[in-house]
Amino acid sequence: MIRENQHFLNRLHVVLDAIVLIISYILAWYLRFKSGIFEIDPWFLSLRAYMMALIFIVPGYLLLYYLFHLYVPKRMRGRRLEAWNILQANTIGLLAFILILYLRHQSDFSRLMIFIFYALNIFLEVLMRNIIRYGLRKMRSKGYNQKHILLIGYSRSAEEYIDRIRQNPEWGYNVRGILADNVQRGTEYKGVKVLGRIDNLEIVLPENKLDEIVITLGLAEYHKLERIVKMCEKSGVHTKFVPDYNKVIPSRAYTEDIQGLPVVNIRRVPLNDPLNRWMKRIVDIFGSIVAIILFSPVMLAVSVIIKATSPGPLIFVQERVGLHNRPFKMYKFRSMVVQSEETEKGEWTTQNDPRVTAVGKFIRKTSIDELPQLFNVLKGSMSLVGPRPERPQFVEKFKEEIPRYMIKHQVRPGMTGWAQVNGYRGDTSIYKRIEHDLYYIENWTLGLDIKIIILTFFKGFINKNAY
Repeated sequence: MIRENQHFLNRLHVVLDAIVLIISYILAWYLRFKSGIFEIDPWFLSLRAYMMALIFIVPGYLLLYYLFHLYVPKRMRGRRLEAWNILQANTIGLLAFILILYLRHQSDFSRLMIFIFYALNIFLEVLMRNIIRYGLRKMRSKGYNQKHILLIGYSRSAEEYIDRIRQNPEWGYNVRGILADNVQRGTEYKGVKVLGRIDNLEIVLPENKLDEIVITLGLAEYHKLERIVKMCEKSGVHTKFVPDYNKVIPSRAYTEDIQGLPVVNIRRVPLNDPLNRWMKRIVDIFGSIVAIILFSPVMLAVSVIIKATSPGPLIFVQERVGLHNRPFKMYKFRSMVVQSEETEKGEWTTQNDPRVTAVGKFIRKTSIDELPQLFNVLKGSMSLVGPRPERPQFVEKFKEEIPRYMIKHQVRPGMTGWAQVNGYRGDTSIYKRIEHDLYYIENWTLGLDIKIIILTFFKGFINKNAY
């Protein structure tokens, strides 16, 4: 029944998409030529002439929607991902449309109308799909259109799976029970009971009352996996596998194919991709040059004040650990009195630290002391955005105390980062900082970098924890 419902929903989506495409197209024609908003030429093509193009537009766009996975089940599909896929499909459709008109020398066909169609169609597609999503989730949260599931194996992953199902009733999943060998029958977790042993699967499957089997074996039971998969595939029931090693291998790990042999990478680091590294470096070079020009009056004024109020060098150079655990020299405006290298190395800066100068307090609090690091970014030893670098002695200390600490050195250190814009700067939890740094490393996109830079301007410069 669930599978039949899914097929019906897919067909409904295709029909509705076709209707939205036609409506968007006609509306675009009306806005361009009949609304009076835009200036028009007296020789513009008729609606009939434009409608002929729909013979190719509708099937072409529907194919693009299929290629961008817009007809997959929506139970757990995010709205933002779906909207992004709609945007991508429509952008490719727009470019293909314009290219075809150019190749066919169709100069009378309004390019402005095509752009209006592009914007309208994206808006109406996103709106329509969110209305459907809302209706389905409302229905599922009331117990309709449920998908019945059996879990195989009692483990941390089984508990986490149940947690998520319970937290999101709108997904429409009903966990009927668990089959497990490692706990007693009758064991219960949040209302889901262990119904029997894994061997009972041979009795349960022929009844054909399940929509999905979810394998949630513990690590110690993985030797049973092959037999369970064979039983499930023999019955034809859709089967999923939720690994119990997510505490060791993160959820964003990815698989490579080496001539048919799947290899799981322990950690997904998008910046290991050369194209991603190249794009980020271009942004760093351009951004640092612009920032140096914009902040040059501030840096000049601070340089004069530091020199006038405190004897010693203008720039404080400190060794930090960067990309691939390599040390580099990081620049800052000097905010402390001149001290010996050993004294400076041994201590964190504390509140009301006597070593900090009067000017130093201000430039540390406002992060102005960090501006010389723009030259580190230009040189390539740092990035505008990334995990903050630490001194070698603290790296040695933290790598023994904090699991996964050294992963932060798989990317260039940054002037600002995800931890900093979330409030973890200065005298705050090092564990929380690492947690946020790892999130950034595993989820990097150019968009995330831009978001962090914007957030830095709004809440990242003034640091209440800077002493």
